[in-house]
Amino acid sequence: MEITDVLNAVQSGRIRITDHADEEARSDRVSYDEIFSSALTGTIIEDYPDDKPYPSCLIAGNTFKGAPVHSVWAYNKETRWAVLVTVYRPDPARWINWKRRI
Repeated sequence: MEITDVLNAVQSGRIRITDHADEEARSDRVSYDEIFSSALTGTIIEDYPDDKPYPSCLIAGNTFKGAPVHSVWAYNKETRWAVLVTVYRPDPARWINWKRRI
């Protein structure tokens, strides 16, 4: 998956948000503006090409205040829509520099 596919979908408003992502965003108090901005300025740190129904990736970015945030995005090549699968504030006990799992 190319990050540009996800970014183009986000910038064009072609986004679907799963119920799980919505619940996690609320739980971690991360706004959609922060999630979208973190994806647009972030980097793919893990790729999941075999995910179903669409390939997905984990993007590491930052909130407006510079706090790390991770979001998992799937991408449907046929419709060119991105799906926000989940989002969370990474646990420092599980990540090195927020980009590599311990």
